[in-house]
Amino acid sequence: MKAGIHPDYHTIKVQMTDGTVFTTRSTWGKEGDTLALDIDPTSHPAWIGGQGKMLDAGGQVARFNKRFAGLSLGKK
Repeated sequence: MKAGIHPDYHTIKVQMTDGTVFTTRSTWGKEGDTLALDIDPTSHPAWIGGQGKMLDAGGQVARFNKRFAGLSLGKK
């Protein structure tokens, strides 16, 4: 491997949104820095099962429903 082309890989602390801290190795920051997360597995809806909301931007859902209202794909 070439010398001097790789980033410094060192130990940092990661602070989760609930206040817990763990130590890991990273190229982020400097040795001993603390990375405070805004979103993590304890707060993100993808991991905690949050409810998704369907937003109708400019009536797109209404136009879709109107366009395909007569199409039936199920049993009659």
